[in-house]
Amino acid sequence: MDSPLPWLLALLGLVVFSATLEGLVRSFVLRLPYDWAAFAASLADFAGRRAIDGLGLSLAAPLLNWVYAHRLQTLTLTEPLDYLLLFLGQELCFYGYHRAAHRVRWFWATHAVHHSPNELSLAAALRLGWTGKLSGTAIFFLPLIWLGFSPQAVAAAVAGNLLYQFWLHATWIPKLPAAFEWVFNTPSHHRVHHGCNSEYLDCNFGGVLIVFDRLFGSFVEERKDLEIRYGLSTPLYSYNPLQIATHAWAALARDVWGAKSSGAVLKTLLGPPDHGPKQQDERRSTNRLQ
Repeated sequence: MDSPLPWLLALLGLVVFSATLEGLVRSFVLRLPYDWAAFAASLADFAGRRAIDGLGLSLAAPLLNWVYAHRLQTLTLTEPLDYLLLFLGQELCFYGYHRAAHRVRWFWATHAVHHSPNELSLAAALRLGWTGKLSGTAIFFLPLIWLGFSPQAVAAAVAGNLLYQFWLHATWIPKLPAAFEWVFNTPSHHRVHHGCNSEYLDCNFGGVLIVFDRLFGSFVEERKDLEIRYGLSTPLYSYNPLQIATHAWAALARDVWGAKSSGAVLKTLLGPPDHGPKQQDERRSTNRLQ
C-alpha cells in the first residue's frame, strides 16, 4: 500500500494556498481590510503544532493502546456499514469533545487558541494550538477504539472531520439550501460558533454534521439582525505565537496556584472556563449551557 504522506502534504498545501488566496483577493481585488499579522500568527501556530506533534508526545497514547488491546472486536473497514459507523461514531465523539472544550477549563486552555482570532478567515482554521495531544483530548474517541476501530482509522476520521471544517471559516459564503443547513455544519453555523456575542456563545459544536447540536439543544441559528463579533470576549491582541498558544494555560496556572484547597484546584481544572477569580476577564461568558 502506498504511503498516504504525499496526499496529506498535498492537502495541507492546498489548505494553506486557499487561505493565502482568500487574503490576497480580499486585500488586492476587493480592497477590503485583512489582518495579515493574524494570518502570519495562524501559520506560525500551524507550523508549531506540526513540529510538536512530530515529537510523538501524547498524554492519551498509552490509554489508547491499552483500550485497543482490550477491544470488543476488530473492525477492519471492509464493508460500507463499517465506514458509516466510524463516521457517525466519530461525529458523536467529536461533538462530545468540542462541547467539553468549551465547558472544561483544562481542555479550553488549548481550544481558546482557535477562538483567539478577532477576524474570522480561512487562515483562522489553521490556528488550533500546540497542546492538544499533550492535554489528552484523544480520550473522547476511546469508545470507537474499544468498539474495535484501530487508532489509525479513528485518527484518519478525525483528520477528515477537521479538513471538512476548513471551508466553514469563510465569512463570504452565504447560507446554503435549507435541507443542507439542517443536516450539515455550514459556514453560517460555524460563524455563530465563533461569535462572542452573548446570544451566540457556546453553541454549534458539530464537525461535519449539525444534527447532534439540534438533538442535544446546542444549536443556534445565525441571525440577520445581529452582527457577529469574533474572538474572545476579552480580545487577545497579541500576534506572538508563543503567547497565543500559552495565554489560557498561563491564566489556568495562576488560578491553580491561587486555589485554597484540593477541591478548589479540581474545580479550577475541571470546572467551566469562567471558574476562578481571573477568568471573568480571560474567558468568554458561558451562561448559555450552564
